[in-house]
Amino acid sequence: DRLPAGSLALVTRNPALGFARVARLFHPPTAAVAGIHPTAVIGDGAQLGPGCEIGPYAVIGAGAVLGAACLIGPHAVVGPRTVLGEGCVLHAHASISHCLAGARIVLHPGARVGQEGFGFVPTPEGRFETMPQLGRVVLGDEVEIGANATIDRGALGDTVLGPGTRIDNLVMVGHNVKVGRGCILVSQAGISGSTELGDYVAVAGQAGLAGHLRVGSFARVGSRAGVMHDIPEKTDVLGEPAEPVREFWRKQALLKRLLAQVKTGGKAE
Repeated sequence: DRLPAGSLALVTRNPALGFARVARLFHPPTAAVAGIHPTAVIGDGAQLGPGCEIGPYAVIGAGAVLGAACLIGPHAVVGPRTVLGEGCVLHAHASISHCLAGARIVLHPGARVGQEGFGFVPTPEGRFETMPQLGRVVLGDEVEIGANATIDRGALGDTVLGPGTRIDNLVMVGHNVKVGRGCILVSQAGISGSTELGDYVAVAGQAGLAGHLRVGSFARVGSRAGVMHDIPEKTDVLGEPAEPVREFWRKQALLKRLLAQVKTGGKAE
């Protein structure tokens, strides 16, 4: 009796997930169409798995290895000796280098993976000496990296993104960062070098994490939070500097009461 006339119901406890799965049946992701465009450049010794599609003006570096059915879009670049698992997709103008990637990785347009990290040492003459970045980026299966996001390679060790992690557009991940399984980093978030995130951590938009921190599994960092200390697992934080959510809102409530007292001429306790 709740349905419009002539319709049928698909009953599910999770409507959003059900709708996503139904919509995917009608709008499946673009599959690779085997072939190499005449304008593409394939370096010496590169290995392309069966069914790969290499688009216009794409570049595959010397010694790179691509698994089966990878789709490399227009002007995308796979650096020398980079390894991609099967079913990876690089959309237009994405680039990946110094990387060992699992299967079904997705890089959205303009994503940058494996570039030099922000490492340098001041000299006595007042200049900066660039520190060679000798590590890699290691991507677990089904990592997805948004448009114009940047993932620096490690300085000595590796930068690691765990399986299933989702990176939104315009996110910055510094060198030597370790991100666990199934993490979510939302637009304009920044993770400074050598910080480690456990599994299923969520970092909201414009949040910033200082370097060499530890964030426990299932922790959540609120929008525009400034994280300067370690966060225990299953802890939600807000504010700058970031603090547990209850403490943050308690202080906000107290501040509002103080302001109200000032406006009414009362004395603040």
